[in-house]
Amino acid sequence: MVTDRSVLMDMAKIRETVAEKSVRSNILVVGDVMLDKYYSGEVTRISPEAPVPITHVTGTRETLGGAANVAHNLALLGTNVSIAGYVGDDAHCKSLLEKFVARGIDYAGLVRTERPTTTKIRIIGGHQQMLRLDFEDASPIDGDYAERYLAYIDQKLNESMDCVIISDYGKGACTEYACQHIIRAAHDHGVPVIVDPKGAQWAKYKEVDYITPNIKEINEILLEPITNNDFDVEKAARYAMRKFHLRNVVLTRSSKGLSLIHGEEVVHISTRAQEVFDVSGAGDTVIAVFGLALAGGLRPADGAYLANLAASVVVSKLGTYAVNREELLQVLDRQEGADL
Repeated sequence: MVTDRSVLMDMAKIRETVAEKSVRSNILVVGDVMLDKYYSGEVTRISPEAPVPITHVTGTRETLGGAANVAHNLALLGTNVSIAGYVGDDAHCKSLLEKFVARGIDYAGLVRTERPTTTKIRIIGGHQQMLRLDFEDASPIDGDYAERYLAYIDQKLNESMDCVIISDYGKGACTEYACQHIIRAAHDHGVPVIVDPKGAQWAKYKEVDYITPNIKEINEILLEPITNNDFDVEKAARYAMRKFHLRNVVLTRSSKGLSLIHGEEVVHISTRAQEVFDVSGAGDTVIAVFGLALAGGLRPADGAYLANLAASVVVSKLGTYAVNREELLQVLDRQEGADL
């Protein structure tokens, strides 16, 4: 059946999950941990040294990115969140740890390596991104580093987790070996796993409970790209489920909202965004909020509705943004009134 969930959602349970169950939920986030840095300013002239604009820096900002942003979203929603990944021994790592401490995120699962801490630095002139600088080594991580990473994940699963989120940004943490180990270990403990995928090698996500690609990402694994319509989206999702042995798909569709392909059920949820400024971090918010919904016992379709609503807040902001619990409750109140 194809429907818009706004008619069938259980608002009482959705609100209870956000307001109360979030603080009792334990979620483990694993994958590619990143730091996002922004230098913003004004451009008024060209450099005499080279034909490049000179940016007079008027502000700087640092935010958590990648798997760290997923954890950030969950922390602001009141969830007990732990994170596992890889960092370097550098100033960017220090900034990450300070932010984890400030947000109450358990970062004992971070493995220090000889690689740089993955960091993206963006130079913004006015509201226009002019340059990005990447500090990273994206080669696959194995050996002793990987064993320490997976041992921590096994330990956390033994302590009782409600959900595991794998945030794959293609920076080396989410190898096939690691993903399959995590999925099997979580299932041995009866814990659902959600993956935010990267690249075309989806075989490494085999048997995952939910995968959350966007249109661009699902097109990477198709023989022929699809357009963003309901029929093609469902067809592509079912193809991916068969080919890669995936259990369910939550597909984000930019201005057209979100689609859940869950067994025989198909739910298309229209976007709630009033104005889109920046989609950065929207996928992180979707997977974080959907993970919270599963951890809180919501039906997948209600979780998809909630995740789509949270994403509508994020895309209305400039730069990487994480929605907090009070903000999400206010959006729920407004939407409930609009649906009456």
